[in-house]
Amino acid sequence: MLSCLFSIPCGAKIHHHTFVIQEASYTRLCNNTKSILTVNGSYPGPTISARKGDTVYVKVINRGNKNITIHWHGVNQPRDPWSDGPEYITQCPIQPRANYTQRIQLTEEEGTLWWHAHSEFDRATVHGAIVIHPKLGTTFPFRKPHKEFTLILGEWWNKNITDVYQTAIESGNQFDLSDANTINGQPGDFMPCSANETFKVQVEQGKMYLLRVINAAMENAFFFGVSGHNVTVVGTDASYTKPYVNEFIMITPGQTMDLLLQANQFQNSSSPFRYYMIAALYFDGSSAASRDWNEAVAILEYKTNHFSPSIRPVFTSLPNHNDTNASAAFTSGLRSLASSDHPAVVTQTVDVKMYITISSNEQLCPNSSCDGANGTRFAASMNNASFQNPKIDVLDAYYNSIAGVYTTDFPDQPPLFFNFTDAQYQENAKFVDKSTKVKVLEYNTTVEIVFQGTNLVDGQVTHPIHLHGHSFYVIGRGTGNFDNTTDPLSYNLVDPPYQNTLGVPKNGWATIRFRAANPGVWFMHCHYETHNIWGMDTVFITKDGNSTEAKMLPPPADKPPC
Repeated sequence: MLSCLFSIPCGAKIHHHTFVIQEASYTRLCNNTKSILTVNGSYPGPTISARKGDTVYVKVINRGNKNITIHWHGVNQPRDPWSDGPEYITQCPIQPRANYTQRIQLTEEEGTLWWHAHSEFDRATVHGAIVIHPKLGTTFPFRKPHKEFTLILGEWWNKNITDVYQTAIESGNQFDLSDANTINGQPGDFMPCSANETFKVQVEQGKMYLLRVINAAMENAFFFGVSGHNVTVVGTDASYTKPYVNEFIMITPGQTMDLLLQANQFQNSSSPFRYYMIAALYFDGSSAASRDWNEAVAILEYKTNHFSPSIRPVFTSLPNHNDTNASAAFTSGLRSLASSDHPAVVTQTVDVKMYITISSNEQLCPNSSCDGANGTRFAASMNNASFQNPKIDVLDAYYNSIAGVYTTDFPDQPPLFFNFTDAQYQENAKFVDKSTKVKVLEYNTTVEIVFQGTNLVDGQVTHPIHLHGHSFYVIGRGTGNFDNTTDPLSYNLVDPPYQNTLGVPKNGWATIRFRAANPGVWFMHCHYETHNIWGMDTVFITKDGNSTEAKMLPPPADKPPC
């Protein structure tokens, strides 16, 4: 009963975890042993399990050799941006030998989310799952699965991650590619010296299983499927969907999906009993762009009552890496559950409309001294504003009225309109300058954003855009330049998917709506880590409302100093 006295729902629990940031030795790809940054020595890191309505406190102790922050991806953190985690946005980093206790409030979310480092390039190895079960007295809106498995899609670099980051920052050039894609930290059977450690799950014929799939990759979207089986999507980004059966999913960096799998393939002793779970690259960029094309696999194995020799699992091909039609067809099938217990509450009116172009760009260097194209530095932008992290975090500056840290002039539309998706782009839109521009929102306003992909520099790619502090309805998407007259006619205002990360189609557009009812400072950025670092970001500051329950909480006593 004590929890009821402290504005925590009755029956909800308070959980406590300790995350120790520390170096640990890991070996992948033929004795390439290196020291990586981990939480509690594990890669991927520990899973946080709780129920909807619970509160989780995580004491982050930094025993590493560098500054770091941790973000709870997809957790809205009502009124509490102090625990959100992005470096120099809502906090200064946790310094070595320091600690910081963050609070995770699971008020709305139900399903699968994840946590990860939100500083430099550290989330390559510092990440893990957040599993949120239905609150006590309720259950899944589908048949309870026999068992569940978490599958984290990621990447492995043989090089030191900090070196990869520092080299790219100093040179202004592209980041080095990963050496393998992974499932739960393992490259799988098709990569050198990896078959013995391939991740495996065991199932029983006739039973239903829940696969919690997380794309933690820095650079790669994936087609994911299970050979010999269909999957049924029942949730995205910790929000339930109408059951959606398909042979595969397409999942961008930052997204999570909950999939039901019926173990219906094993029939008798002569049937195949091992099947590959495959993560294959989806990349719709230009053929000249480089990517890590290596497929990662895990194994789904049926229990048998007899001895079976080790045989190669059944393999099924997924769509080609650049099959935009397959990607679009899958994505178009996602719908909110929109039931009485899990309603879709889509606002029908809009207070603030924004049109945001997302672009890869270039930044001029003195005497053409950088290693990017023609001596420039690679950059990225929203509405031609390339975000620069300040030296004091934006939240501290806002809360304490510290001048000179940011400006409030992030534009509602790009400075120049042209054919954004044409091969012949405007040369003067290619170059950007760095700034720290934010957008201020009045409390409880409804915001609609049209994201427009552009063809600047190497911008022809699906961009995964993530918004902190909010989930949003993806009410429309399409190819080409957004048409303000005709395209809104196709909006889904009945049961659009409710997400925190969406893939804006290559040379296309996507529209979201959300209510700014969470006072605080909230980051919005591309979840390709290179684009995030290059400046494809902005910040929303949502002002306080009138009531006590509509005001941002005060800062904690142990927040890290700059």
